[in-house]
Amino acid sequence: MDLRVFTEPQQGADYETLLAVARATEQLGFDAFFRSDHYLRMGDGDPGPGPTDAWVTLAGLARETSRIRLGTLMTAGTFRLPGVLAIQVAQVDAMSGGRVELGLGAGWFAEEHTAYGIPFPQEKFPRLEEQLAIVTGLWNTPVGETFSYDGAHYQLTDSPALPKPAQERVPVLVGGMGKVRTPRLAARYADEFNIPFQSAADSAEQFGRVREAAREAGRDPESLVYSNALVACVGRDEAEVRRRAEAIGRRPEELRENGLAGTPGEVVEKIAAYREAGCQRLYFQILDLDDLDHLAVIAEDVAPQLG
Repeated sequence: MDLRVFTEPQQGADYETLLAVARATEQLGFDAFFRSDHYLRMGDGDPGPGPTDAWVTLAGLARETSRIRLGTLMTAGTFRLPGVLAIQVAQVDAMSGGRVELGLGAGWFAEEHTAYGIPFPQEKFPRLEEQLAIVTGLWNTPVGETFSYDGAHYQLTDSPALPKPAQERVPVLVGGMGKVRTPRLAARYADEFNIPFQSAADSAEQFGRVREAAREAGRDPESLVYSNALVACVGRDEAEVRRRAEAIGRRPEELRENGLAGTPGEVVEKIAAYREAGCQRLYFQILDLDDLDHLAVIAEDVAPQLG
């Protein structure tokens, strides 16, 4: 099972903090560093130091890391025009030597749009579908040919469809718990399907819907990677678990129920349930980004037990 680190910088982290986490992610043997794409803190607390932009961050990390994959869970479709996003991701992919992955979602946090003057359309899902068609269409257009698109929300005419990413195919992630449209979208465009913050039982049902949608689309369901993102709170003993829970304002009991929390043995047992549900890749949501020892516990005491 691939183990990845997933951060939420809008809760209070500057670039230097993210760089330290990314370097630890690489040194400790994790597969990837991912981050959210938000411009406003969620919940009460100090809003400082202020937001960092997801793709500016990943561009910097592309030059300061050498092995780990880099990506977003999820880039908000409301933040960027799809043609511009295709350019940005392709450029960061080239800067990283072909290590970028694009998680793309519809966008949902209305308050951050209001705070920074970003339009927040009511009909977001149809826009997301067009964005996926455009971004992948631009990348897949052969060099020397042009790409045009005439949609309800976006129109492109004779685009040179450049630059191209360094990878032959940038992995695209789609996710969520929608029962009909989301699986259909994943079957058409995604290389990976991600479920955030859901139980193993609910994940198994949603993975099943995506597999069925893939079959209906004439696609091998095994051509997708199935993943979960879950909050992490792992300690070598109960005192350490409780300390880490308190640091992020949560209760150990609640974290054990809803995330990957507890001692290493407890977390390994919980991961086994997700593996049984069909999960092939885990994103550990790390909320205290100053606690790099937390990453070490997962890498040294959890990962070796997964086989």
